[in-house]
Amino acid sequence: MSFIDSCAQELDALTQAQLRRQRRRVQAMHGARLQVGGREMLAFCGNDYLGLARHQALIDAAQRGAAQWGTGATASPLVCGHSESHELLERELAQFLGLPRALYFYAGFAANVGLIPALVGRGDALFCDALNHASLIDGCRLSRADIHIHAHKDVAALDALLARSTARRKLIVADAVFSMDGDIAPLPELLRLAEHHDAVLLIDDAHGFGVLGPGGRGSAAHFGLRSPRLLVMGTLSKAAGSAGAFVAGDATLVELVMQRARSYIFATAAPAMVTEALRASLRVIEADDWRRERLARHIARLREFVGGLMPSDTAIQPLVVGENAAALALMARLWDQGLWVPAIRPPTVPAGTARLRITLSAAHEDADVERLIAALHS
Repeated sequence: MSFIDSCAQELDALTQAQLRRQRRRVQAMHGARLQVGGREMLAFCGNDYLGLARHQALIDAAQRGAAQWGTGATASPLVCGHSESHELLERELAQFLGLPRALYFYAGFAANVGLIPALVGRGDALFCDALNHASLIDGCRLSRADIHIHAHKDVAALDALLARSTARRKLIVADAVFSMDGDIAPLPELLRLAEHHDAVLLIDDAHGFGVLGPGGRGSAAHFGLRSPRLLVMGTLSKAAGSAGAFVAGDATLVELVMQRARSYIFATAAPAMVTEALRASLRVIEADDWRRERLARHIARLREFVGGLMPSDTAIQPLVVGENAAALALMARLWDQGLWVPAIRPPTVPAGTARLRITLSAAHEDADVERLIAALHS
């Protein structure tokens, strides 16, 4: 069998297992409504939790940034791609989070696959939740450190693994909000273990930043956590409504990431038009508490009237269906009613737990949530 024939066979196997994915071409976006194939769809599929992706202040800032800086950064941040705008965004992020220093990456996946190998390597140890995001998993594998995986949110198992480790450096790695289950990691307990076992805790706050904590400062602020052993990574393409990511925390750790992360050193920086939009986003996130209040109201309403949702107090509300074909069929039924709710299947989630991943946003109106509830009941 030729190389290409073997690839075709692999694609056929994905199709037979109901695991082959398709892209849909979005033609326009208006808040929680998307134009797809000439049809308006009410979207419960994105991560624009605060409804900022079309906010006029961000659009205006991006346009001013493009006029001043152009549409490309032209080089790596360590050559000439780090503009004054990038510098100001990092300072403002650190100030917003109440942390000593922040470093901006062009993408969240790039941040995780770069920063973990920058901090640990051969002879070191990583301690990972079984449901960590793919970017964290890949970053851990690239580091070549010893990887120890514990059951989801099993603090006792993690404690035992840390106690047995004789590694030079120990890094605990966990999602703050788990992207497919929507639940929050036991961050106070994880930080306590990091301090007790001379480790550092790295949390991926992709789905908590902007949403949780006072002023949207994220999952660590939600629990009131502060420690030099806490390193926060967060994406800026979800609640922040734009693109990129950051890592923030102890200045020494952040400096080491900047000096060693290959995905930072060897990649062209994001355009300054993006960092200008993000600077505007930070101001809106901090000021507009009503967006988080509306989102919380939507979450409470959905959970009150839809049974079978997984335990989650966040914008991610999964409804486990089970088999792949059944999840796809339910997604299709909702699609026919003008509702875009994605079916999530393995390997993103464990086999037998295919689900609808419902995501709520401040861009949704109360009537939108009622429409979803009625459709799920039907």
